Amino acid sequence: MDVLAVLNLGDFAQAFSKMGMFPVFDLAYYIVSILYLKYEPGSVEVSRRSPVASWLCAMLYCFGSYILADIMLGHSPIDYFQHNSHILLASAVWYLLFYCPLNLFYKCVAFLPIKLVLVALKEVVRTRKIAAGVHHAHHAYHHGFFIMVIVGYVKGSGVALMSNFEQLLRGVWRPDTNEILNMSFPTKASLYGAILFTLQEAHILPVSKGNLILIFTLFMATSKVVMTARHSHGSPFALIESWVCHLLFGSPLGGAEEDHHHAPAAPSSPLKTKEELSEGARKRKAKKAE
Repeated sequence: MDVLAVLNLGDFAQAFSKMGMFPVFDLAYYIVSILYLKYEPGSVEVSRRSPVASWLCAMLYCFGSYILADIMLGHSPIDYFQHNSHILLASAVWYLLFYCPLNLFYKCVAFLPIKLVLVALKEVVRTRKIAAGVHHAHHAYHHGFFIMVIVGYVKGSGVALMSNFEQLLRGVWRPDTNEILNMSFPTKASLYGAILFTLQEAHILPVSKGNLILIFTLFMATSKVVMTARHSHGSPFALIESWVCHLLFGSPLGGAEEDHHHAPAAPSSPLKTKEELSEGARKRKAKKAE
């Protein structure tokens, strides 16, 4: 890209794309993933009642994308568990988040400035996983562009796609939270990213892989940091998606027809994320128990 050439970012992008993720970036990924697990209703109770079930849920949150991608590509779903250092690191994070005395580790990583840094680092890993998934599928199915997109999409959002199975381990069944029916921003971004990396792998998109990894990482990290800081679960794609859905399917996301049947709601405070609402409910329950 000419702009990147002028800014002399080509070498930096190449070095960034080859930078190792273990242990710093992977550690941040595990912390944020298991932190979101702890926000889920009933997760703390499960950790007290059945540590094995809690550990399995944590492993799914950390490695669900690898498990699902391996199943789709015909590999053993437990292949990734041969990486002992990753399993031990994720297990240590799980133990500290759920069982650290006085909840000190949780309080540290949930402190907003630290959490924003961890969220940004997690998006670096997500982008690398999407690119690796597309590259892996490209070697297995050289002309299977749809397979490349699917595998890259699963690598980037497999944890969310397996959320219903993870809920069963916690004794919860909430089919209305299916990620396909209610796609969150990371899931949508993983899909769009998988399409971009597939076009790049097929040499249709005139951008080097290093530059694309750098650009997409910056977009993902910036978006997630801003959304986390504002306690919002909205999507930067909302305006474009509404326009495209209206053009192709006759109505914007959320349904324009529904707007005619409901009176405008009064202005409310900024939306809180599902994780924060769950955490608030858990704290109130703990106070009542005291």
